Amino acid sequence: MFLEIVKAEYRSSYRIRLWFNTGDVREVNLEDSLQGSVFEPLKDIQEFQKFHIRFNTIEWDNGADFSPEYLFDRGTAVYDTTSNPLPQVADDVLPYNTRS
Repeated sequence: MFLEIVKAEYRSSYRIRLWFNTGDVREVNLEDSLQGSVFEPLKDIQEFQKFHIRFNTIEWDNGADFSPEYLFDRGTAVYDTTSNPLPQVADDVLPYNTRS
């Protein structure tokens, strides 16, 4: 199974909460990852907040993006109790960290 982001939510500063197709929820701080010319405009926090999901990851209008694997590895697990963005998946097959 390929790792995909199914939902993304801006949290604060350079932090984004990400929901993955595996059922995992992770929060990632990308402040130290904004290196290179394509990421330079994203140091403006207002520009950073303007991401969207495209091709199964987060992307900004200037084409900057990170692979889902990079985001997963950099992120910290969050035990989210809000609604699951994957309602088609039965509870008995979800990974352990999505159950309340």
